[in-house]
Amino acid sequence: MKASPYLELGYVARAHGLRGEVAIRALDPSSETLDTVERIFVRTRAGEEKLLRLEGLRPTPKEDIVVLEGVASRNDAEALVGAKVFVFREDLEPPAEGEFFQGDLVGLEAVDAAGNALGRVEEIWATGEVPNLVIRAQGRDELVVPFADEFVPSVDIAAGRIVIQPPEYVDTGRKGAESGGGPEDAE
Repeated sequence: MKASPYLELGYVARAHGLRGEVAIRALDPSSETLDTVERIFVRTRAGEEKLLRLEGLRPTPKEDIVVLEGVASRNDAEALVGAKVFVFREDLEPPAEGEFFQGDLVGLEAVDAAGNALGRVEEIWATGEVPNLVIRAQGRDELVVPFADEFVPSVDIAAGRIVIQPPEYVDTGRKGAESGGGPEDAE
């Protein structure tokens, strides 16, 4: 799997004020990536793609308030609400050994230790001490797995694959999985 030149950082949450500022929420609320780059790439809900230069940034506890070149009015800013925000891989320091860009995890095929397909990593939620991978597959319940060694024994970005050890309380729907014999299993 060839690495994309872009990494998804987050999304435009809302317009801010009347002068074209936007609030960008990162997938990882602790991310300081916007402080280090001079340009972003956005894909609007309508599929329009734009390269935009950052002219100013004010961090707040929930999001960054950003001034973008060419976005000068409230209407301009509102047109970007809901757009996905990407940064250029070449603008970032590469991750250290054993570390990953969160944006590289989205889209990986998730399998269990035996190689059974679990779905695809669709999102990353930053709701706890570690990011949570959101894995979805048609016909299955959504699987949310902490991105920690205990639950994610291996990641192979080049192969586009991630091995998941789902938390014990989650039924992954594997063939041959035994029922617990509880009252919910009685017919």
